[in-house]
Amino acid sequence: MEDRITRQKLEKYFDVTGRALKKVKIVKKGKIDFESAAKDFLDMAQRYFDDAKHFEKKGDIVTAFAALNYAHGWLDAGARLGLFDVGHDSELFTVD
Repeated sequence: MEDRITRQKLEKYFDVTGRALKKVKIVKKGKIDFESAAKDFLDMAQRYFDDAKHFEKKGDIVTAFAALNYAHGWLDAGARLGLFDVGHDSELFTVD
């Protein structure tokens, strides 16, 4: 069976990344400026998420899917680095 990026798959990843964006809490500790770094990571994730919505509206679901993966990658990286408090949520993030 051939894997394709379907509208259903795209909606699933919008849901997952949207829930992840809502779950993030900025952590304000560490040797680096965690708050500045966390805001930067969150800004990048939000921009990619917004881009994905834009591409979806244009009908370019492949690019939208790619942008969603970038958005979630920024969130996941921030969680792994300890920039975000995600409450040990290993469904939305690779933290455990």
